[in-house]
Amino acid sequence: MVNSFKCVCRELLYCKFFLEVRFLKTFLSIVQIIICILLMAVVLLQPRKQGRGGIFGGATMADPTASQWARFSTLSKITVVVCTIFMVNSLVLILL
Repeated sequence: MVNSFKCVCRELLYCKFFLEVRFLKTFLSIVQIIICILLMAVVLLQPRKQGRGGIFGGATMADPTASQWARFSTLSKITVVVCTIFMVNSLVLILL
């Protein structure tokens, strides 16, 4: 009788954990869709030609003190942040 009670308790805990993970996956999937829409909007709002030159470390010797981040526009910074959130949320969804 005690063993069956332990099994029932273990199954209930497992079901509760499964439902919590399922709820979390659903919530994160909805957040992922919202982030996707936000990322598309931010990318589409950017001007066509910004003249970024070397976006992968295009700092010149004339401006050695300014960082790459300081030269980005506000919209570009928002794009980087939203993209980072998108990637982290994607990794969390994969791991669940």
